Amino acid sequence: MTRLNLFLLALLLGSSLVLVRTAYESRRVFTALDQARLEQKQLDAEYRRLDAEAKAQGTHLLIERTARERLKMRTATAAVTHYTQDRPASEARP
Repeated sequence: MTRLNLFLLALLLGSSLVLVRTAYESRRVFTALDQARLEQKQLDAEYRRLDAEAKAQGTHLLIERTARERLKMRTATAAVTHYTQDRPASEARP
């Protein structure tokens, strides 16, 4: 009977250790999942912000303002337009 009791005690201790390890592992995995969800929320918010910013930068007025200010472009009018005429191939110089 003593051998059976010792065997059952060892089995009980072993199963207790497995239970403790499993509980620890599940807490660790749950914490990692919670951190991943938090990071996902942050990345989603940043994506929405960047998407809205990209849409705002793509508007016609912003493009026109950038062309005028940074690139010093202006609208084409008859006063600033230069017309050229193509010479026929027979008149071209060799």
